[in-house]
Amino acid sequence: MDAATKASTGAADPLHTDWSTEAIVRRRDRFYAATQRAFVPYKTPLIFQRGQGQYLWDEQGAKYVDLLGMNVCVSVGHAHPKVNAAVHAQVEALQHCTTMFYHPTPAHFAEELVAKMPAGADWVVHFTNSGAEAIDLALVMAQAFSGHIDMLALRNGYHGATMGAQSLTGIASFRHNVPLLGGIHHLANPDPYRGAFGADVEAYLAEIDRTIQHSTSGRLAGLLVEPIQGYGGIIELPPGYLKAATEKVRARGGVLIADEVQSGFGRTGDNFWAFEAHDVIPEIVVMAKGIGNGFPLAAVVAQRHVAEVLADKFYFNTYGANPVACAAGRAVLQVLDEEGLQANAKVVGAALGQALQRLHQKYEIIGEVRGHGLMQAIELVRDRRTREPATAETAALFEYTRDAGIVVSKSGPHRNILRMVPPLCLSLEDISTVEAALDECFARASAAA
Repeated sequence: MDAATKASTGAADPLHTDWSTEAIVRRRDRFYAATQRAFVPYKTPLIFQRGQGQYLWDEQGAKYVDLLGMNVCVSVGHAHPKVNAAVHAQVEALQHCTTMFYHPTPAHFAEELVAKMPAGADWVVHFTNSGAEAIDLALVMAQAFSGHIDMLALRNGYHGATMGAQSLTGIASFRHNVPLLGGIHHLANPDPYRGAFGADVEAYLAEIDRTIQHSTSGRLAGLLVEPIQGYGGIIELPPGYLKAATEKVRARGGVLIADEVQSGFGRTGDNFWAFEAHDVIPEIVVMAKGIGNGFPLAAVVAQRHVAEVLADKFYFNTYGANPVACAAGRAVLQVLDEEGLQANAKVVGAALGQALQRLHQKYEIIGEVRGHGLMQAIELVRDRRTREPATAETAALFEYTRDAGIVVSKSGPHRNILRMVPPLCLSLEDISTVEAALDECFARASAAA
């Protein structure tokens, strides 16, 4: 690490890391497996050296506003001092304690997570390493509890890359060409903009009945949904859909699983969990990403009578209740409350949405702006009437965002959506910077067209 890097990070480098751009690219290309080498958003690599709050700096010292939160993982801000202090204190005492032994930190965290769940149910927690692992456990739990196999999920939903999570995912680009799990049935996505039935909620509900009648045994294990689809392009379930769909599923013996991996922990602003906007309480809730502010951690929080079905079988996740990760999780919950970040997500998210709407009025290529709190999206189309996805145009404009000093995500099944899910500490002062940067990108794209 050179002197400038030491000064910027405030730390020495005991591992003697080579921060030269060429060396970083060379080592990754040489030693990463194919699937990880392919996971690169830009034409040329973007290398981050440090972060603070809602900002990032690359290895050359250029500053960016982080509108991606490292794939929604950084919830309370990069290098948050309270999270760092909790992690440092725990790692100095004990780095890992397998769940077969007792440790107070995961137990405290489980209690504190349960306190964030809706009252009136008896909740219990199972910690895992990642959201995909948590989805797999939720699937096992639903099938074991119900005694049935058939699961419903939504087209356009994303749930992870393990065999179970991939099977439940409804986007082709995330499903490998291998035999996936049987018993998974994907429903028409209730998307007012691109859905098969437009904004007709009753038509989507009728499709659930037809799917059950024609594609299942008539008995269900459950329904898995993201209340707001993340990688699918920030698609929010319409009012009335989730409650009615849940009633249909429960009538067939199944349970509701809410995937809050991207939408949880106050991100919507109005509620701590996105499902709370739909007047329904799931039997199982899956959470990850922002739970640990970047530390590998996830959880399945389930009602006790459902979770107890697995009591006679051993289900183990090696690092699932790691005390260092759980210390980070405890600090995240404290920061969310102490700094009012759910309320901030509501206020700043509304301002970001208004800024995006102004761009919508200015640029014809923007087909729709949508979002809730600090989950916002711009969908690009070649024609607002036909809504033909502007995939190539989005790819070009996406490259411009980097030049403009903002980090966003290129998402959706057609890769024509700019997704914005920043750390919840994004400020009102940042919105003018973001709007100006996006305006510059769209103007540049228009001039190049």
